[in-house]
Amino acid sequence: MATTAFEPTARRRRVAALVGLLLGGVLAATSLGATGPARAATPMFGNDVSWPQCSSAQGGYGLPMPPSSAEFVIIGLTKGLAFTENPCLASQVAWARSNAKPAHAYAMATFPTAAQLSAYGAAGPWLPTTRAAQLSNAGYAEATAALASLTKVGWAPPMVWIDVEPRPAQPWPSATDAQRLENRYVIEGLMRGLRDAGIGYGLYSYTSGWQAITGTWWLRGVPVWATAGRLDYPNEALDRCTQASFSGGTVYLSQWYDDTRDYDRTCGSYAFTALAIPASTMTGSQGDLNGDWTNDVVAREASTGALWLYGGDGRGGWLPRRQVGTGWQGMSVIDTAGDLSGDGKPDVLAREAATGALWLYPGNGAGGWLPRVRVGSGWQGMDLVLGPGDFTGDRAADVLARDRTSGDLWLYPGNGAGGWLSRARVGTGWQIMDALS
Repeated sequence: MATTAFEPTARRRRVAALVGLLLGGVLAATSLGATGPARAATPMFGNDVSWPQCSSAQGGYGLPMPPSSAEFVIIGLTKGLAFTENPCLASQVAWARSNAKPAHAYAMATFPTAAQLSAYGAAGPWLPTTRAAQLSNAGYAEATAALASLTKVGWAPPMVWIDVEPRPAQPWPSATDAQRLENRYVIEGLMRGLRDAGIGYGLYSYTSGWQAITGTWWLRGVPVWATAGRLDYPNEALDRCTQASFSGGTVYLSQWYDDTRDYDRTCGSYAFTALAIPASTMTGSQGDLNGDWTNDVVAREASTGALWLYGGDGRGGWLPRRQVGTGWQGMSVIDTAGDLSGDGKPDVLAREAATGALWLYPGNGAGGWLPRVRVGSGWQGMDLVLGPGDFTGDRAADVLARDRTSGDLWLYPGNGAGGWLSRARVGTGWQIMDALS
């Protein structure tokens, strides 16, 4: 999958003889009980394949298909760039079926050319009145093209991994933060296209490549397939299973490659099965409670205490409202505070008027709640409480609160797991303000 793994140079032959040694080292480390989280007693090993395994007549390099010992395969749908197609996709899917190999798919994410943006900028679910929306629609079209390839060969894999890495043939603009933000819009569109089709998805990349393209985009709820590149030492692929991932998501697969093949292994107890489809990953959103890539509003009915979810339709209007709670008349603060729990889904904070207890209602990504958790007491001394998102820049959602007596403004830095780090005073004299948002 990595660009270097596709280059037909002498490098492909240089380390081929080491493959058995490397793989043996990984197996040995696992069987000896390497440190880290508990993992399956027998990890699975497989390979990813795509157009380089096609014949030269088909435009490939004629590289070998996986050996019979492979326990799974991941098949590429594209030929190096979005809106292209692996020319031997049908035969590779047939190979996986005839050899009874469990299979996932992967597809390249690519920043659109001017012509592609013109062709696809209005072809998705976003209202194409801004460049950001047009870029997201172009990413959505990339997903649509990949799904068309699946339909053509009659294949419905449980996962499509999105390959996000530098592509010299069609580079991601990455000189400024504004360009990296635009890159995120494209990737978001691709993720939403897969989700709308009911296909699970995850991200393939590596830290320096991911940061060059997206900055420090944190997507805790999206599964990760992490590459170790060319191995510098035998256990490097195993390390990718336990190290923090490039995007903050859980690592389910790791990869490495040599001059002949790309190799993969499962991480922890993962058994190469389907994964839950992630909730929305919309950039900057704290209010997409139902996971459909549009911001929503929660409203409490004064007479009954019923809590209603007004799902945004993405075009300045509402979907039919849905009741998501009862008895909320006892809360004196209700705020959509972002992902405080660190699971990739926006949450709601609520303060109980009678006791001052602060409650976290973890969102389930579908407009409902997981069991609530008390995350504070004595908050009746605060007259304003709100979630500003990531205020500290550490990629965890935070909370601001104003002391009703002194007017001091306090920052409660989130720890990314539903709790707080030590609070810090970030303002005085805020009692002159009658609203904080």
